[in-house]
Amino acid sequence: MMPRWVFMWTMAFALYGACKWWTYWRVREQFGPRDRGRELGYLMAWPGMDASAFLSHSASTPESTSRFEWAIAGFKILVGLVLTWIVARWAWPDNPLLAGWIGMVGAISMLHFGIFHLLSLAWRRAGINAVPLMRNPIRATSLGEFWGRRWNTGFHELANRLTFTPLRPSLGVAGAMLTTFFASGLIHELVISVPAGGGYGLPTGYFVLQGVGVVGERSRLGRELGLGHGWRGWMFMVVVTAGPAFWLFPPPFVYNVILPMLGVIGAV
Repeated sequence: MMPRWVFMWTMAFALYGACKWWTYWRVREQFGPRDRGRELGYLMAWPGMDASAFLSHSASTPESTSRFEWAIAGFKILVGLVLTWIVARWAWPDNPLLAGWIGMVGAISMLHFGIFHLLSLAWRRAGINAVPLMRNPIRATSLGEFWGRRWNTGFHELANRLTFTPLRPSLGVAGAMLTTFFASGLIHELVISVPAGGGYGLPTGYFVLQGVGVVGERSRLGRELGLGHGWRGWMFMVVVTAGPAFWLFPPPFVYNVILPMLGVIGAV
């Protein structure tokens, strides 16, 4: 029987590969003569989903790179390594759940914040418009900014094209937004709850809450309370995203998927 953590990665790569191919297929003929090297780079060496920006030779000039940004990307990888192979191991004997969370945060720091950032820097240095997937999410001053412009911009691009934009004319902005977050929750169920064999419904509940929060902060009451900007917006964003984090990664996922994976790689 396939280990649960292997099943998780298999499911994640299957969903990612299908979405990646779809974004490539729909724009592959738009840019004149085919650039096989760039196409292969997009499919195999870039996790983003904005095929138009990556494949077009006439796209906007990519953001500049600096030594400081390279150092920051490397530092995020170092932080992930320390969390995963040192801090998680230290916490393991007394609190396995805490160790699993620390290792999981370390892996996210290494992959999503560090390695993906390095890939963005390398492609931008080569003149290709590869926007970083994580754009300092902690600096978001609203929940809408967090999910729309700072956290995993590749997934946002995909969700916007597949759900929000098609549904907006019939459901309106609020309805399309809530449906998009609900769909995001169902996708996360496939890579979290199903491999874990437990915690069903919690990831979906987490993302529905995010959608309600975004709609709420844009409502009349939300605007009067200042939830969409400034320090109030930042506090609202932190509470809504971090407060129910155990819904997104419930204990069955940590115990059944993350901890066995950390054991295989020698982190606990």
